[in-house]
Amino acid sequence: MHSFEAGARQTTEALRSLFPETPLQRNEHLSARYGADIWLKREDLTPVRSYKLRGAFNAMRKVRAKAPDQREFVCASAGNHAQGVAFACRHFGVHGTIFMPVTTPQQKIDKTRIFGGDNITIELTGDYFDQTLAAAQAWCRDRHAHFLAPFDDPDVIEGQASVAVEIIDQLGRAPDVVVLPVGGGGLASGVTGYLREVAPETRFQFVEPKGGASLAAALEHGGPVKLPKVNSFVDGAAVAKLGELTWRRLDWIRPEQVHLAPEDRICTTMLEMLNVEGIVLEPAGALAVDVLPEIAPLIRGKTVVCVTSGGNFDFERLPEVKERAQRYAGVKKYFILRMPQRPGALREFLSMLGPEDDIARFEYLKKSARNFGSVLIGIETKRAENFAHFTGRMDAAEFSYRDITDDEALTEFLI
Repeated sequence: MHSFEAGARQTTEALRSLFPETPLQRNEHLSARYGADIWLKREDLTPVRSYKLRGAFNAMRKVRAKAPDQREFVCASAGNHAQGVAFACRHFGVHGTIFMPVTTPQQKIDKTRIFGGDNITIELTGDYFDQTLAAAQAWCRDRHAHFLAPFDDPDVIEGQASVAVEIIDQLGRAPDVVVLPVGGGGLASGVTGYLREVAPETRFQFVEPKGGASLAAALEHGGPVKLPKVNSFVDGAAVAKLGELTWRRLDWIRPEQVHLAPEDRICTTMLEMLNVEGIVLEPAGALAVDVLPEIAPLIRGKTVVCVTSGGNFDFERLPEVKERAQRYAGVKKYFILRMPQRPGALREFLSMLGPEDDIARFEYLKKSARNFGSVLIGIETKRAENFAHFTGRMDAAEFSYRDITDDEALTEFLI
């Protein structure tokens, strides 16, 4: 046995003291749609609803084996890594200090506290993750605690490799293709590291959020670079810079294997999985399914495993997810309309709406002049092509309007 394979197998066996293997389920709906044999590796069904528990457990297990007296652990995380560390602290009976940004949603703080119980302390510090991370590392130095990195750590990577060990054991053979989400690269490093040893014929496709494409940037520049801006919507995978260690394990990837998922499109996938399959996925957890239309020609007739990496979704975000999905599908648009301030103007405008069009938002913004008023209007319809008829009628009537649906700055401010 190669050393990485042996380590991954030992880790997988050790993990059984914590939780059973997560299901590998054939998905009939996706298999029929893409003419492939598609399986979902349900990492959203671990005790903390993400694969992160694997790496946190293994790193803590290895530290404890080398230094049994080490009882203080620290991490910085606003999400799944924090919950994995908290769960592992309780399992090993050690103490963890978990640093989270002040802006972390209360639901995530509460869940982390439930998993860790009396074995953890939560420190809220920093508005941004970089500030939180710096505070956690400074705290470690002062108190000789062990810092548990979320992805850039060989023991964490080995822990995530247990996903691949289970896939081979459950499927009984090597899949043709494995589709992996990428954030900092820990899961991708672990799964590819194992499968490239035991199943060299397996091929890989990778997907990262368009607003956090750290692997694509690293491949372009020949090494990890910090992205100037990150869209935090896909919070489980929105990482500004790929890990140095994970990069060394992923530098063989070809750029054409890496796909970027638009955040609004991910929302359509989340809703479909919820409505059709009854599967709750967080944005990062939906990445591997979301990319299937893009890679459809590559997977036809093949056995494909998509890793659904997490299901920590706060349902208070559901209206936002629905909104973004509708915008991506082209069935919801926002306009700023210059409305003449005269009797009958509103009635004239309303007559332009088609039978399938519905007003979802109507708000006077300001009276920019005595004769005209600016109106923010949101319209939902059943089919995207209805908007061409609607705007055509407005053009014919010489109504002045501006479509702001894709104007990120304006929609963030107004909607």
